[in-house]
Amino acid sequence: MRIAMLGAGFIGRFYADSIVGLRSRDTITSVYSRTEASARKFAEDYDVPFYTTDMEAAIKRKDVDMVCISLPNNLHLPAVLACAKYKKAVICTKPLGRNAKEGLQMLKAAEKAKIFAGYLEDLCYTPKFIKSLQSIRDGALGNVMWARSREAHPGPHSDWFWDRNQSGGGAILDLACHCVEISRNYIGKNVRPVEVMCWAATQVHPIEAEDSAVGLVKYANGAIGQFEVSWTFRGGMDLRDEVSGTEGTIWLNHWLRTGFDMFTSVGEGGYVAEKAEGSTGWMFPVGDEQGALGYVEMFADMVHEVAHLRRRQARRAARRQRGPGPAALADDAADARLADHPGRHLGLLWRLDRRSVARHCRCRADDPGADGADHRGDDGALRAERGADGVGRRLTRLALSSAHDSRSGADLARA
Repeated sequence: MRIAMLGAGFIGRFYADSIVGLRSRDTITSVYSRTEASARKFAEDYDVPFYTTDMEAAIKRKDVDMVCISLPNNLHLPAVLACAKYKKAVICTKPLGRNAKEGLQMLKAAEKAKIFAGYLEDLCYTPKFIKSLQSIRDGALGNVMWARSREAHPGPHSDWFWDRNQSGGGAILDLACHCVEISRNYIGKNVRPVEVMCWAATQVHPIEAEDSAVGLVKYANGAIGQFEVSWTFRGGMDLRDEVSGTEGTIWLNHWLRTGFDMFTSVGEGGYVAEKAEGSTGWMFPVGDEQGALGYVEMFADMVHEVAHLRRRQARRAARRQRGPGPAALADDAADARLADHPGRHLGLLWRLDRRSVARHCRCRADDPGADGADHRGDDGALRAERGADGVGRRLTRLALSSAHDSRSGADLARA
């Protein structure tokens, strides 16, 4: 897969480390940055043949199959619109946009262009999360009653986060996007939220937005999802999840005190771990940061699906070239039905929430959503489910409700 990277900063480099180490045939062929020096340095470090300060120039190249957006939040919308303009598959870092209006614009643009689009929710791909979710789906916890997710650290790594016009918000938008999605996976993505209570405050940093928040989300089945987020926590990055069910409990610690504790009075120079506040004293390095944060699994899933989509499109084009046989006519009829579906605009920008280690999947052509509506995949919207191993896997809509998403963990366990 040939990838254009939009953004050459901290997260762009994290993504690049995951991509170039993922599969021997995946390469970054162009990079865009708002500053030429950053673009040039990124190109040198990752052996990228083309760099530019012109976003469209990085996207529209013939040697680009997919675009990865790792830009400040205010640039996500124009970047997705440019990808739609040039019919390029696109994957976007979190949060999708600064608000729901921007997110909906991206959804509609992806639909109109019939492109693959994925949302990079990495903490739904961490090894511990994947294992815990499978345990819940296997019924180990019974019915989930409460899910808590916490992310806290001293503050963002770039100055633009502090500017509400660029970021769109504070700690809730930056961190709770992870926490809410984690809880929804545990509780069941077909279970609607019915009530929300939240406290937020600016406790430390001189900014307009909140730097700390706690929220409770009540779901239709009575379960509670709790998120705790902060840009004021000292001591590194605290990533923890807890789940309680009628038959069991899970506690997860993703980052601090994970079994690698090190003390040094002199330090060793250079980078220790994301959000580490120092390089001496007691430290908690992470053996494989990209893996621990879910980046490797996340990009494997995205690249796998785009490659699968491209093969499917090529087969369809070949069939049509041979003439209007039964298979081509069936494809045309399916496209016409999808084009007429009133809710179709919700279906083309996707979140790949989780996956198991197995790579095999089968396409679903007849998967009604929880509301009974037909949300079948087409060239622009691939729906997949795990095959022989029975682990459910979807490209889940990133839109405004959870009504059309997957079955709950209890339902999957019963299946």
